Amino acid sequence: MAATVAPGGLEAQSVAAAEASGGGMPQLDFGNPLMLAQVVWLLIIFGVLYYALANIALPRVASVLDERRNRIEGDLEAARAAKAEADAAMEAHRAATARARAESQTAIAEATQSAQADAAARSAALNERLSQQIEAAEARINAARDTAMGALREVATDTANALVQRLSGIKNETAVSAAVQRELATQGKA
Repeated sequence: MAATVAPGGLEAQSVAAAEASGGGMPQLDFGNPLMLAQVVWLLIIFGVLYYALANIALPRVASVLDERRNRIEGDLEAARAAKAEADAAMEAHRAATARARAESQTAIAEATQSAQADAAARSAALNERLSQQIEAAEARINAARDTAMGALREVATDTANALVQRLSGIKNETAVSAAVQRELATQGKA
């Protein structure tokens, strides 16, 4: 069977089907007697759900959220306290380190001063001992020089006496001795 559809015929058929079914959305058909019962049940179920959520579920969720917030705040407070303790411990460590450094510097300075004082005392004792040895050596040298000069005077006097006696045949020991003494005095060896 061949059906011919006239232009605009499809629209006419859909409008006719809509008028036959009551037109518009069937959910909003307030003329239907079941619609009022559905609205009443909707309100009852909404009220029960609202009551259950407001008095049972939401207080439990709120208590869980409050407990979580309190736990987080407690953890943050514990972290702040631990940080304050760590800062105090770090400051105490720094102070102890500075105090130990100062004490070690003081001990080093005292040891250095003690070593310098000990070295100075040893140096003074050594200088005193060397000075005494030098004085003793000078005394020995002076004694040896005096002895040598005395021997030189005797040798010079004896040699001069022997020469004078051999050359002139005269033996005058006092005159020769005085002449030797004058000569040694002029040369600074007397």
